[in-house]
Amino acid sequence: MISLTSFKDRFLGDSVFWKTAMSLALPIALQNLLTSSLSLIDTLMIGRLGDMALSAVGMAGQWCWLMNLVIFGLCSGSSVFFAQYWGVKNTFGIRKVNRILIAHIITISVIFLCIGRFYPEWVVGLFNKKEEVIALGSAYLKIACWSLPGVALGCAFAAVLRSTENPRLPLYSSIVSTLINIIFNYLLIYGKYGFPALGVRGAAIATCIAAWINPIVILIASFIRPNHLLPRSWMVTGHTSLRLRDFYRISSPVIANESLWGLGTLCSNIILGRIGYEYYAALTIFRTCEGIAFVFFIGLCNACCVMVGKSIGSGRRDDAIKDARRFSFLVPVLAIFAGWLLIAVRTPVISIFNGNGALQPQTIDAAKGLFLVFGLEMPLRYIPYIIIVGIFRSGGDTVTGMAYDLIFLWSIALPAAFVSAFVLHLPFVAVFAVMIFAEDTLKAIFCLRRFFSMKWIRPVTEEGKQAMQINN
Repeated sequence: MISLTSFKDRFLGDSVFWKTAMSLALPIALQNLLTSSLSLIDTLMIGRLGDMALSAVGMAGQWCWLMNLVIFGLCSGSSVFFAQYWGVKNTFGIRKVNRILIAHIITISVIFLCIGRFYPEWVVGLFNKKEEVIALGSAYLKIACWSLPGVALGCAFAAVLRSTENPRLPLYSSIVSTLINIIFNYLLIYGKYGFPALGVRGAAIATCIAAWINPIVILIASFIRPNHLLPRSWMVTGHTSLRLRDFYRISSPVIANESLWGLGTLCSNIILGRIGYEYYAALTIFRTCEGIAFVFFIGLCNACCVMVGKSIGSGRRDDAIKDARRFSFLVPVLAIFAGWLLIAVRTPVISIFNGNGALQPQTIDAAKGLFLVFGLEMPLRYIPYIIIVGIFRSGGDTVTGMAYDLIFLWSIALPAAFVSAFVLHLPFVAVFAVMIFAEDTLKAIFCLRRFFSMKWIRPVTEEGKQAMQINN
């Protein structure tokens, strides 16, 4: 029988664990809170234009969201190297991976920009065929697509800084960009202080300005005070035999994971959007609030990546396992309380989006149902999240997480959602419930089995590989 002291040490951690985890998690959580606030502000302000405008912008925003996932996959794959190289203070290796990352994210963001700029009607038309919705969404996307390279650069810069235990600079830049977004949203959506009232186009312009401010602030600050994004020559130490094919071998499964998972989620949103634009407006409200609720877990996951990856890279296998076990216990437990809170506050929160009564009753009722279902399912969803993104990837096991994510989404969740919506004709909220429970239930079980097998520990540094040979 495990004593209380042993239980606390194994699953809750000690003061050193919490000090390290919170120093990494809180700045990252705050930065993501600010990033999610951009979406929240857009949704609140656009919601006053009616549920058609809200639905149209939500559909157009899915294109930007899909690019974000592809970029996140690249940054996550690169963070495997960043964290493990940081564990042995190999800053030359960090710099080399950073150059590879920047080249890739610029290429991808330009591709997404061109499609969004020249084919916006096709993008929005995937979700809904109503002409008014397509026209509003296209007007937004034609402008908002110019924000994509700025968003991509901000994500790449933040990945380097977070992995080298410097999460505060991305936080500060996010504060500046959020304030800029609030100001220009207010001025350009409603036409205040002599500015034109541009509606959804005004929201798109504000998004572009804020997106580019973020990486610019980071670059200026890094030039003034050198860090591992723009290091001085004396800061560059170590060497690496990393080749481009080695980078692809580790990062490609993560990129494929996020890209194909994002595409699958896009397909699920298309299914939900085809049920009715009023319901998609409810989904837009829910996704916005979900992003707010998610921010602390993003912080914990990033802290897990850095702590576990750093230990594995420097050959401290036992420390990595200890920290991974603690995070895999804490995250779903905290998700239980977060889910209850989400359910408890759903009515007053949703009413904020309907401040001037512009939303239809079915939109409000559907949003309440989505909050209830997700609040109940939240602990189950965050088990695979922390294990795949926080533990498997930092450990170097990027293939297993990709397989689990894609198999359960494409083989189970999407077919279940399609049948529920178009064969059984279930209500909108029921289709959503079937979809997320179908994806997460078995995936959580498989993730736990893999975690306890310890086969996810796969170092990429020479020090980590030598330690593994000794332990084996």
